[in-house]
Amino acid sequence: MLSKESIKEIIQFNEDFILNEIETIIPREGIVLPRGLRKVAIIHGIRRCGKSFVLFDIFRKNKDVSLYLDFEDERLANIISSDLDKIREGFFELKPDLLHRRDIIFLFDEIQSVPNWEKFCRRLCEKDNIRVFVAGSSSNITPRHIHTSLRGRAWGIELFPFSFREFLKVKNLALEKTIYTKDRVRIKNSLAEYLKWGGFPEVALLKSNFARRKVLKEYLDAMFFKDLLEKYKITNIHLIDTLKENLFSTFGRKFSLSSFYRKYHSQFPFSKDTLSAYYRYFLDSMLVYETRLLASSAYRRMRNPPVIYLADIGLAKRVKSNDKGYLLENLVFLELKRKGGELYYFNEKGECDFIVKSNGGYKAIQVTYELNEENRDREISGLVDACKTLKIRQGTIVTMDQEANSKVHKTNIRVVPFWKWLAE
Repeated sequence: MLSKESIKEIIQFNEDFILNEIETIIPREGIVLPRGLRKVAIIHGIRRCGKSFVLFDIFRKNKDVSLYLDFEDERLANIISSDLDKIREGFFELKPDLLHRRDIIFLFDEIQSVPNWEKFCRRLCEKDNIRVFVAGSSSNITPRHIHTSLRGRAWGIELFPFSFREFLKVKNLALEKTIYTKDRVRIKNSLAEYLKWGGFPEVALLKSNFARRKVLKEYLDAMFFKDLLEKYKITNIHLIDTLKENLFSTFGRKFSLSSFYRKYHSQFPFSKDTLSAYYRYFLDSMLVYETRLLASSAYRRMRNPPVIYLADIGLAKRVKSNDKGYLLENLVFLELKRKGGELYYFNEKGECDFIVKSNGGYKAIQVTYELNEENRDREISGLVDACKTLKIRQGTIVTMDQEANSKVHKTNIRVVPFWKWLAE
């Protein structure tokens, strides 16, 4: 049992830490916070993507009316559900003049391990008119997995590592539609760096490649052990490790569980059910994402293999010389994912990397590092086939550095560099 005085000390310690010790906070883009709704905001995403700093940012902008607690603090290690009310009481004892305010904000980091946290947060929100923000890395804290007591009362906010725009903020650069030559060179150089190291905030702030490589390895090890082996009590270590190697080296390509099974089941024992469960664990832990075939039939969508993408390209296992194209495709996927909408891939006469369904309409997007004589016909014909099938007039090809406009079979084809596509 935790004393109220201890909780009050931790509250004051955290306030001093956020206001006086945190130096750099990069404002995150695309975060829509609930206002006027009695819902608990749940910020979820892969480990180390910056969820805590989103809470720090909210605290700083509302410092006079906010409380922040990190439940991974060892001083809160033994907190139980009966202690939770002491948080509210301690806060108002420290700031009694706020007792009747209706703009109070409570920010809870990694609260998911505390029993009955959902009911506590719901009561704060609905009964006390306190705006509640919760952040966590566990898949248990995503809107899809939360306890029934918060179903319909949660506002999910999915957070990713830095986008390229946010990565540029670290370097005091900004993307605009018109960029002068000097800044354009710096942006292109930054994109090459981003394509190699990804967007984890801590990694983006590091200067040494040795340190970046070390930190990324530590991240993947922590995610692998904490979010997979420990959480799901994995017993077939050989299977989960082989699956990880395959997923993290074949991103941007179709991944078939049936093919994986045929290739490996004679080498070491495992069942199809175990393989399917382990694959689902990677998805639930937000380490990988998938797109499915665009098809009118749900059966056909699920029967065809998905295309796999990584939560951040810094985690990629690079094994081939043409990986840069897949890395760029992964970046485009993450950008489309941030924007929302339904994502599919197209595969009929030709193939198209992304079909975005949003607001009742479609967009077709192809990605290639460079258009050249070897791939030009394939990339353009796949895009044109998708546009004709979906009855849309324009398709986009995102490249690393090329730009052009053309018309093929009544379809407008726009070739645009990744950085310029982002600026729009």
